[in-house]
Amino acid sequence: MKKQASDLSRRQLLKTLALGSAAGAVATVSGQALAATDTTETAAKTTDGYRETEHVRSYYDTLRSK
Repeated sequence: MKKQASDLSRRQLLKTLALGSAAGAVATVSGQALAATDTTETAAKTTDGYRETEHVRSYYDTLRSK
């Protein structure tokens, strides 16, 4: 009886380790996917380029007049 209980606890340990490893792999992959998405969105926002708006032009005018 004791050997059977020992086998069951060992099996439970192995199952737990396998599930924990799988969960860790899923978390790593999804974290990398989120990081890649954030980088893509940031790059899209910064590629708009320089825009000279009215308030920027008025600031430049104040610099020229001095």
